[in-house]
Amino acid sequence: MGRVFVAGSINMDVVATADRHPRVGETVAGKQVLYFPGGKGANQAVAAARLGAGTTLIGRLGQDSFGAELRTFLGDQGIDLGYLQQTPQAHTGTAIITVAEADNTIVVIPGANALLSAEDVRVVPLVQGDVAVSQFEIPLPTIAAFFQRAREAGAITLLNPAPAQKMSSELLALVDILVLNETELGFLAGAELSESDEAARIIAVARQLQARDDQTICVTLGKRGVLALAGRDELAVPGRVVKAVDTTGAGDCFVGALAAQLADGAPLRAALAYANIAASISVQRMGAGPSMPTAAEVAAVLGAG
Repeated sequence: MGRVFVAGSINMDVVATADRHPRVGETVAGKQVLYFPGGKGANQAVAAARLGAGTTLIGRLGQDSFGAELRTFLGDQGIDLGYLQQTPQAHTGTAIITVAEADNTIVVIPGANALLSAEDVRVVPLVQGDVAVSQFEIPLPTIAAFFQRAREAGAITLLNPAPAQKMSSELLALVDILVLNETELGFLAGAELSESDEAARIIAVARQLQARDDQTICVTLGKRGVLALAGRDELAVPGRVVKAVDTTGAGDCFVGALAAQLADGAPLRAALAYANIAASISVQRMGAGPSMPTAAEVAAVLGAG
C-alpha cells in the first residue's frame, strides 16, 4: 500500500451560522460562532488518514494559538507531521465562513500557507505507488515542484485546482488526476457551464481541458454524483440523496478519500464510488476537518447498499 502525501493549506475555520446570508451592506443576527480545523490541505489529509491511509502533510503554520491547536488536532488524526513547519513570519491561515440554509460563503486569509516553498516539498520521500495531492491554497510554483518530484519518483499526482485560478500548461501537464467541480472546470476550460448541463456537455468541456491522453479529469457534481474522463474512457457515479447540514469540506473529503483508495491500489471506478460515499457522509455534519468520516462509516454505507 502506498502513502498519501498532501502539500497544502492549513487553516482555522471561524464559522458563523445564521438563518440566511446577509446581502451586501446588510447585518443579520447570527446563531453561533464555531472554530473548526480546516484548510484544503489539512482537510484532505484528515480525510485520507481517517480512511486508513498512511498520510503525511507538508505545510506551514504560524507561531500562534491557532497554529498550536491545529498541530495538536492533526497529530491526533495519526497524520505524519514531520514536514510541517511553524514560522514566525506570518499568522496561521484563517477562513471566515458563513453557513446559512446548508450553503456557505468563505473568505480565506492565507497567512503562513503563502510561505510554503519549493524547497519544503522537494525533500519529501515519495516512492512509486504513493499519491501526491495538492490544491490552490499554496503557491503554484510550490505545487509544480512537488509534482515534478512526485513524477520523478513514479508517484501519482492528484490536483484539486480550488479556489480556481489560471494555471500554466506546464503545471497541468504534471497532473495525473484532476479533481474539480463544474464551476472550476468551466473557469479553467474557458467555457460556460451550469447545473442544468447534461453529462455529455460536461465531458466535452473536460476533454478540451485534458492536457495528456492518459490524464484523468474527475468532475464532482454534488448530489448529482461524479463524472470522469479517464484517458478516452467516460465514467459516471450516481449521487446519494442525503440531508446536507454543512457542505464545507465536502470536495476535500472526496479528494482525500480518492487519494486513499488509489494509494491502496483500488481501480478508478471503485475509488470514485468510495469517495462519493465518503463526501456524502461529510455533508451531514458541521465543520470541515472534523466532519471527515472513518473507514468503518463508509463500510457501513457500502454494506447497506
